[in-house]
Amino acid sequence: MAFTSPTARFALALLLMLPALAASARVCVDDDAGRRVCLEQPAERIVALSPGATELLFNAGAGERLVGAVSFSDFPPAAKALPRVGSYKRLDMEAVLALKPDLVVAWISGNPETQVQRLEELGLTIYRSEPLRFADVADTLERFSVLAGTERTGRAAADHFRDGIAGLRDRYADADSVPVFYEVWEEPLMTVNGEHLISEAIRVCGGVNVFANLPTLAPRIGKEAVIAKDPEAIVAGGMGEDNPEWLEPWKRFPALTAVQRDNLFFVPPSTLQRPTPQMLEGTRLLCRHLETARARR
Repeated sequence: MAFTSPTARFALALLLMLPALAASARVCVDDDAGRRVCLEQPAERIVALSPGATELLFNAGAGERLVGAVSFSDFPPAAKALPRVGSYKRLDMEAVLALKPDLVVAWISGNPETQVQRLEELGLTIYRSEPLRFADVADTLERFSVLAGTERTGRAAADHFRDGIAGLRDRYADADSVPVFYEVWEEPLMTVNGEHLISEAIRVCGGVNVFANLPTLAPRIGKEAVIAKDPEAIVAGGMGEDNPEWLEPWKRFPALTAVQRDNLFFVPPSTLQRPTPQMLEGTRLLCRHLETARARR
């Protein structure tokens, strides 16, 4: 049969294009475990298994596609209204499955891997997330936006974050170094090593993490170890956004340089302890604190 009319030729051309159009709707990215994650079309129902992933997805423009999150997913405020699927340490598998997500964002070092694997075995698409550098935060924003079909928003958020961090690096590139102890938790006493994202924030500001050489990402330490290191500044996140009570016990050690110079500084934990764009503001505050420490020499 000959297709001679314009209408017939258009219909034939459309038929030939359909496979290519279907293929173009497929979206793929590499996750932080080095695995290829592909969806037949941008995700419409996303479950986030860490507060950080929830925040990153909102930043990437995918907030309206989120249908579930774990406890303590509290930023932005809209995240508080999402149905809960347990905590990041113990997932409610039935709650996850009931939401029928087409994408689940897991936290490599935080979620129970056996539960994540089970979700995968049950047919869910899993993106494993673990931003370890500022560059990873920006890259994650772009990847999430690809998976959600919100590339313009994701790229803009990533560029803003990259530019902000680059500006801080330039500003403090020649600043005098400040030995820093960062307290990530009080009981048990915990800090971060040089591989942690918080340690990168310290370096950006011209600080030196006194426990950078420890082998564990978030090691437990004793107060004696802090006293032996004698940091010039002690920075703590505390248990709330405006609760610097963890700094008070250090005042019982007046021989510490940080105590003698009143270099006991608080940074709201949500701005420095989650791998999200809020780290830009947290790093700015940290840099101002270290500038104060330099001025008190």
